[in-house]
Amino acid sequence: MTSVQQFVPGQPRISMTASAEQQARHELQREHARGLRLAVKPSGCSGYKYVLEYVHEPAGDDHQVTIATDVAVYVDAKSLPMVNGTEIDYVTEGVNRFFKFRNPNAEGECGCGESFSVSV
Repeated sequence: MTSVQQFVPGQPRISMTASAEQQARHELQREHARGLRLAVKPSGCSGYKYVLEYVHEPAGDDHQVTIATDVAVYVDAKSLPMVNGTEIDYVTEGVNRFFKFRNPNAEGECGCGESFSVSV
């Protein structure tokens, strides 16, 4: 299953690979959540870390990006400039499975991959 999004100037752009969409769908159904919130918080040696949270009720400053009819990503206004254009993937590395972020705004990452820097 491939998701297709239409580009609309001025609208937030967040995308998911098929594996991320499938995992998000599974988690949203399990948690009875409306969507996932993608945010950034100051952390780590590079400056920021990604945070994914379940959204049961969107916040007033959330921008909604519809990935599929049953998968939505919400981004708060403060985080949006740092994550706009990000592709979310769900990967397996060794025995670990996790969401991975491909962010065109990231200028660097720390060695362990826990944080990133951006100059937005």
